[in-house]
Amino acid sequence: MEKKLLPDLKSLPYNPFRTSLYTWQELMEGYTMDKDASVDLGIYTHFSANKYAPKLEEALAQRIHDHAIDDALRRLLQFSEDGMTKKRCVGIMGGHSALRTSDAYRSVAQTARLLAIEGYFITSGGGPGIMEAANLGAYLSQYSANVLNSAIDYLCIAPKYTDSKFIQTAKDILEKHPNGTESLAIPTWFYGHEPSNLFATQIAKYFSNSIREDTLLAISLYGVIYAQGSAGTTQEIFMDATQNHYGTFGYYSPMVFMGRKRYEIDTLIYPLLRQLAYSKKYYDMLFLTDLPSEVVGFIKNNPPEKV
Repeated sequence: MEKKLLPDLKSLPYNPFRTSLYTWQELMEGYTMDKDASVDLGIYTHFSANKYAPKLEEALAQRIHDHAIDDALRRLLQFSEDGMTKKRCVGIMGGHSALRTSDAYRSVAQTARLLAIEGYFITSGGGPGIMEAANLGAYLSQYSANVLNSAIDYLCIAPKYTDSKFIQTAKDILEKHPNGTESLAIPTWFYGHEPSNLFATQIAKYFSNSIREDTLLAISLYGVIYAQGSAGTTQEIFMDATQNHYGTFGYYSPMVFMGRKRYEIDTLIYPLLRQLAYSKKYYDMLFLTDLPSEVVGFIKNNPPEKV
């Protein structure tokens, strides 16, 4: 009797052997304002049922899927032999709960727009809040600042990702401006179901959150910007600092903190990192500001340095 090397994985709600990244159109297929029957939710529901004790076939399928996403991501970014990407990735991190009406949302969107104008490839964690603002700013970078501000004003109709018109207002902006600048989102099914980030043109969605977070920081070789966030953002800050501290991925990269009150007074994270980085190569790559223009200037003046 002939034995199969791999079990039958055809009955899964996702393709472990996919050859490309996702798009929001693929993930949101089946979604309506009345009922979320999206592909994205279907995969999350299946994953949740097997999250803590997956059978061998399920665990294997998830690992194959995430490897396929890794492979598609490498092709998109075009790595050189020494680990540098052809696309100049800048990551923007921050909390998923930031409202579209918040000053932080608008400031991050403006920052992402300016960076994209300079040719940087904006990358986010793929969720709502600060992450959506990053991809929105990048998407509308070929338009004027007034267009971006008007878009944000319209999105404020549904400020929170649980609002019924949250997805529809994003679709309205995309319909009005159908040819935006490309950017990347790297979300996960691990934390729960949140609306897909409609302003990212490429979505690298993972089952494994640890791989997802490490990858998100590792590819952002031209810098990572930290806006307001909570525990998840704080974790990413220290993961990034560790990568910089030891030169894990072959380059030292800028770490920019948007929010003096948040990072210098309320949490003391920035002074702590300055102390940790003292005498290290990335000490001069730490920067604190509240202004989008200063973020862009620092990123431009501090390119990644090879270890």
